[in-house]
Amino acid sequence: MGLREFKKEQTRRLLAETAWRMFADRGFEQVKVAEIARAAMVSEATVFKYFPTKEGLFFSGLEDFGDRLIAAVREREPGESALVACRRFLLNGVGGLLGRIEGGDAQALDRLRTINRVITESPTLRAREQQVIAGYTEDLAGLLAEEVGADEDDIGPRVAANALIGVHRTLIGEVRRRAASLEDPRMIATDVHRAGTHAFALLEHGLRDYAIKPAAASQ
Repeated sequence: MGLREFKKEQTRRLLAETAWRMFADRGFEQVKVAEIARAAMVSEATVFKYFPTKEGLFFSGLEDFGDRLIAAVREREPGESALVACRRFLLNGVGGLLGRIEGGDAQALDRLRTINRVITESPTLRAREQQVIAGYTEDLAGLLAEEVGADEDDIGPRVAANALIGVHRTLIGEVRRRAASLEDPRMIATDVHRAGTHAFALLEHGLRDYAIKPAAASQ
């Protein structure tokens, strides 16, 4: 990375962290972009140069996550399925904040709980989160369609992409549910990893034999 790119990345991180602190303290809806610019000692135009939307300041990490997920699938080894690549990326990726929580990092747990609170309190953020995830689901579907040579009438790539990202969505919900509880936080990462492994096994082996309704008990 050259000096110019390094400085740009530093500015981007400064803006995101400044915004994060203000959102955590006052809530997303109550903070104006102009206030973030003043706190970071840059112009409002500079903020929008790096983050075209206010929501992007909060979700820059999620957007980067989506880009890295697509790259992980695109760059997988020959002979490896998209499912295997997604599973490795998502379950290893859980090790960021959750890995620190598992190691007993109280600050990481506080940050995760703050993320959950700020999103829960903001209809704008809840809507934007779904848009971001839907965006990289579509990107994944497009990549899969290109790789298998599917035409636009073939729903297979979209079904596969939505199933794979569905695991991701479900794990996000599980993390938030568990983080809000008073249970031992060090168990969260372990349990979420186990749940993700089970979810991918379900996809890998198919749903044909899942949730078969038992015969009615004889009277």
